Amino acid sequence: MSAISFKTFRFDDLNVAALYSLLKLRSDVFVVEQECVYPDLDDKDTDQHAAHICLFDDEQERVLAYSRCLAPGVSFVGSSIGRVVVAPSHRGKGIAEALMNESIAYCRRNWPQHSIQIGAQCYLQTFYEGLGFVAFSEPYDEDGIMHIDMELIS
Repeated sequence: MSAISFKTFRFDDLNVAALYSLLKLRSDVFVVEQECVYPDLDDKDTDQHAAHICLFDDEQERVLAYSRCLAPGVSFVGSSIGRVVVAPSHRGKGIAEALMNESIAYCRRNWPQHSIQIGAQCYLQTFYEGLGFVAFSEPYDEDGIMHIDMELIS
């Protein structure tokens, strides 16, 4: 696999190519692959405290993996990690775990007094439990995909 590196951006610091690439990846996976029509552009991307964690290929031309970290009170009572996605071509290589560890570290550095909460797709519950998350809701349907709320206590 070619060299890759995590980079973290505020919305205003994303260049046009990076923004296009991350939005394309989210659309390709969440809308097309998962056949789920939903409003991905939810105005949380532009929140002044939102962090966009991107894993780029070695030429910095394409986002291979992405997550969005939000401050407490934006999506959940605690800080949150969402829009977690890995390009199909790079799955099964440990990138999702590395991305989540990077995202968890970001939330802990920036909001250390708060837990980290996620709205996880149910089929990934075991993956998130392996990172220390614990379910705190019953499964629920969100845009035709079953989810469960989970929390990582700092």
